[in-house]
Amino acid sequence: MALEQRGDASLVTHALARDELSRLRDRETEQVAFRKGLVRLGRLCGYEIIDGRMETEYVEIETPLTTTMGERVTGLDDVIIVNVLRAATPFVEGLLKAFPRARQGVISASRDESAGMDDDGEFPISVDYVKLPNIGPEDTVIVADPMLATGSTMSAVLEHITEAGADPENLVGLSAVAAPPGIVRVTESFPEVDLLTVAIDDELNEEGFIVPGLGDAGDRAFRTT
Repeated sequence: MALEQRGDASLVTHALARDELSRLRDRETEQVAFRKGLVRLGRLCGYEIIDGRMETEYVEIETPLTTTMGERVTGLDDVIIVNVLRAATPFVEGLLKAFPRARQGVISASRDESAGMDDDGEFPISVDYVKLPNIGPEDTVIVADPMLATGSTMSAVLEHITEAGADPENLVGLSAVAAPPGIVRVTESFPEVDLLTVAIDDELNEEGFIVPGLGDAGDRAFRTT
């Protein structure tokens, strides 16, 4: 298992995940390679969620030669992936390779960077679209957003999920890179959420970007400014 607890978050420490993140951080990584890297990283994170958080059961199997016992992962049909538009789209594409039968939700949430951070280190968040499947208590819900910076966007998304009355067995906030202020904000507001990331970076700059980070994941993935 390549999950390691670091304070209020768990780190994906798989060597390939670290390798992909290093390529994503590189400013010379162009759009197509960046998108494909997010897809690969999402797939790796999905596998680590399965290995580190999901249970297995023994089942009887008839092989061409005899009867034997095998193991199957339980709960794969009870996974919901929430795509936080837009940067998470390639990240979610990778997750779906690990959870091909997952139900999907979509929330369009973005921070108003022109307003700047307030005194509490938060941004105003605009939520323009919400479409979620029914969430049951047995479900594992993965909220995917590549960057957990101030925690403002993740908190807004989680508010919509919990206000809908959802109380899933497992609620995971998944990012590629996280900053300490965002981790603190989310865990204080939503202690039931397990945060999972590939790296916890040093800090936020005055514009609320993660440092060293990997820049604006949405702009780099979709070649916008």
